[in-house]
Amino acid sequence: MTDEAPNNQPEDAEQFVGHARTFAGLTLLSRFSGLARDAMWSRVFSAGDTLSAFVVAFAIPNLFRRLFGEGALSAAFVPEYAQLHQQDPRLAARYASAIVALLALTLGVVMLLGEAFLALLLFATPLGESGELPIKLTMVTLPYMPLVCIVALLAGMLQTHGKFAIPAAAPIALNLVLIGATSIGAFLLASDLTTTAFLLALGVPIAGMVQIMLTALALRGEHNWTGAFIGVTEPIRRTLYKLGPALIGLGALQISGLLDQLIAGYPVIVGDTLALPGLDPVAFPLDEGAASTLFFAQRLYQFPLGVFGIAIATAVFPALARAVDKPDAFLATIRRGVRLSLFIGIPATLGLIAVRNELVAVVYQGGAFTEDQTAIVASTLLGYAVAVWAYTMSHTLTRGFFALGDTKTPMRIALIAVAVNLILNLTLIWPLGVAGLAWATAITAIGQCTALTICSHRKLHEPIFDRDARASALVTIAIAGAMFAAVLGVQALPLPAGSWMNNAITLAVLVSVGAGIFMVLARITKRIELRWLLERSTSR
Repeated sequence: MTDEAPNNQPEDAEQFVGHARTFAGLTLLSRFSGLARDAMWSRVFSAGDTLSAFVVAFAIPNLFRRLFGEGALSAAFVPEYAQLHQQDPRLAARYASAIVALLALTLGVVMLLGEAFLALLLFATPLGESGELPIKLTMVTLPYMPLVCIVALLAGMLQTHGKFAIPAAAPIALNLVLIGATSIGAFLLASDLTTTAFLLALGVPIAGMVQIMLTALALRGEHNWTGAFIGVTEPIRRTLYKLGPALIGLGALQISGLLDQLIAGYPVIVGDTLALPGLDPVAFPLDEGAASTLFFAQRLYQFPLGVFGIAIATAVFPALARAVDKPDAFLATIRRGVRLSLFIGIPATLGLIAVRNELVAVVYQGGAFTEDQTAIVASTLLGYAVAVWAYTMSHTLTRGFFALGDTKTPMRIALIAVAVNLILNLTLIWPLGVAGLAWATAITAIGQCTALTICSHRKLHEPIFDRDARASALVTIAIAGAMFAAVLGVQALPLPAGSWMNNAITLAVLVSVGAGIFMVLARITKRIELRWLLERSTSR
């Protein structure tokens, strides 16, 4: 079945794919640096209680990084900034300067209140040495929260000006600083794990300052900072009105992820028993390594999501914001985004499921990280992997609502998703252990994606999945299924195993076979999505 490009594709629908390629390419480098960082952590800390304490400590500032850095702040800011820049560039400059100042002041106060609350919690609550560690580490990492939010705002400005390189590359700075901090503690100073964890936590806000410098330098020539905020009251009011719902709408997966980490971190914060009023204490179904196990699994499923899913959604958003007054262009753009999301998300889902054991062994196993921990992380990764396509597609659909100024619909869906995820979390951890948290997130994400699709149809009065999109999705599923079957067939052969090198060779063979078969079949079936991704120009 062929799927040819129409002759009159809107310019924005074509341009955003090029931006997505740029963003994805640099994000790929960022994710590889992240994997190098995680590989170091697994070998230094193992999936133990010290790393679990750091993961819990990093969860709150990291939540803000994902919420703001991956779109919530941009969802409220970018459409307003893009429209103002087209109409009055000077007003746009004043508006952006005012938003940055307001954000720095507000989150600075929030950070100080958070530090005070944590200090009170630390000195007023008998938590014990293990319970105190995540709180102390959180106090060190918390300044990253306002820093990374400002970085996200500057990145949104750069993306509006068509500059996607620095926003995509900025996380590399975070990874390099954290790799350096771990190396200093574990190798240069040969410190104990707790001291190394504190050095790691200190590296987080340092990385935030480096990221601000990088993005601010990239804005030179594009934006003139000013302290004159004349005429910005109304655009700021509109932005703040959209921001709250946008945080919830885009943040369902991130909020659910935070809840996952807090539940997984219960043993290192509170203890290994659960005491409920009127009932005898019962053993908590997770151990002290659960938070680090969950973190390692999340990092692997977020690799394709961050490289491709977030790249597509980030690149499509300015195009959607510019096309709000052009219904045909808007519909063409969001359809293209959804088709690309599925074209990448479906094979990524099946690929992760197929190679999960080999992938975990190559990235994490070694040093303090054992084969038994590899099996636990791989089983957790399976739960997350089944919904990679849904995570990817939801980001694109949600940005469609935000571009139209509708922040309430995705907010309502997200609130329901968070509640369902929490219920599933507390239910599935008993029979499935830490993997139950992953399955709860995946089930919720699939439901959220389905609801967003239905509501998008109603909002646009046109189906997101028209005839071409439905046919494309079916062909993608078919060729991804063939890829999956081929990889399973190769796994049945007597491949080398045991050492890290043997595992790496096996993984390389499996990935090469899977990617090669998918690409060949995509060529044979003339998938236009492949051409969108590979060609610099998507016009006929």
